[in-house]
Amino acid sequence: MGIAICLNSWYLTFVLPTEATMSAKPKLTTTVSTKGQVILPKTIREERHWLAGTELVVEDTPEGVLLTAKPAFEPTRPKDVFGSLGYKGPARSIAEMEAGIAAEAKRRHARNRY
Repeated sequence: MGIAICLNSWYLTFVLPTEATMSAKPKLTTTVSTKGQVILPKTIREERHWLAGTELVVEDTPEGVLLTAKPAFEPTRPKDVFGSLGYKGPARSIAEMEAGIAAEAKRRHARNRY
């Protein structure tokens, strides 16, 4: 599985490993329990930051079963959430909103928050 070097007075030959011997990661295996439960290997859970209680989406694909972390929020459109944050008071102009943002950025910068 290493590199073989053959020295000859006329040439130098390298015999490199084949792709089969150069697999990137070993295949991990697990077993389905009688309850249909599967334990994911610790290395996979740690790599994905999947702690106990993480909800996963299970998708059946032609290649096998795909597990992905469930999104924290369902996909939304602006029109679905427009006005969800209540504001009581007069409408603000774009200039007033920009001035408010600039004032807050200046305040945070003064406190070394950025």
